[in-house]
Amino acid sequence: MTKRAILSVYDKSGLVEFAQGIAALGYELVASGGTARLLREANLTVLDVADVTGSPEMLGGRVKTLHPAIHGGILAQDNEADTADLAAQNIQPIDLVVCNLYPFSQTIAQPGVTLAEAVEQIDIGGVTLLRAAAKNFARVTIICDPADYVTVLDVLRTGQLDLAQRHRLAVKAFAHTCDYDTAIAAYLSAKM
Repeated sequence: MTKRAILSVYDKSGLVEFAQGIAALGYELVASGGTARLLREANLTVLDVADVTGSPEMLGGRVKTLHPAIHGGILAQDNEADTADLAAQNIQPIDLVVCNLYPFSQTIAQPGVTLAEAVEQIDIGGVTLLRAAAKNFARVTIICDPADYVTVLDVLRTGQLDLAQRHRLAVKAFAHTCDYDTAIAAYLSAKM
C-alpha cells in the first residue's frame, strides 16, 4: 500500500523541498488550503483534504482536517481490529503528518491587536493533527518543526524512522502544543 502524508502548515519554509523528497519516495501527498496551493505551484501531485474527507473546507477555512477520514487514518494502530475498521470505512492510513500552527504568539506581540484578531489565530485542527500523530508515534511520524525536514528525509531515503526517532519527534510535537496552549491561556487570562 502507498504511504500517505498529510501536510498542513502555516510556516511553509523548506516545505516544497521536503514534499518533493517524500513524493520521490512514493508518498501520496494530502494537503489543505494554502499548503496544497504551494505544493501544486511546485508541480507536485497533491490530493486535497476535501477529496479525502468528502467534505469541503468551511467556516472560512477554520474547518478542514477535523474529520474521521483524517484522524482515523492517523490514530489507527497497526493491528487487525484497527485495519478492519479502516477498511470498513474506506479510510487509508496516514503514515506521516507535517503540521505547524497559526502564529498566535507573533499575533499577540503586535501592538494594537484586538481580542478577536488574537482568537482567530487559535489553531484547532493543527493542534488536533499534532496531538493525534504524536499519540500514535508507534506507527506515525510527526514533524512540527521545519528544522527536522532534512534529517527525517535523510532517514526515509535509507529506510524508516525507528521508534526512538518517532518518539523524539512526538515529544517535540507535544512540547509545541503545550507552549502554544500556555501562550493562549496566559493571553486570555490577562484579558479577563
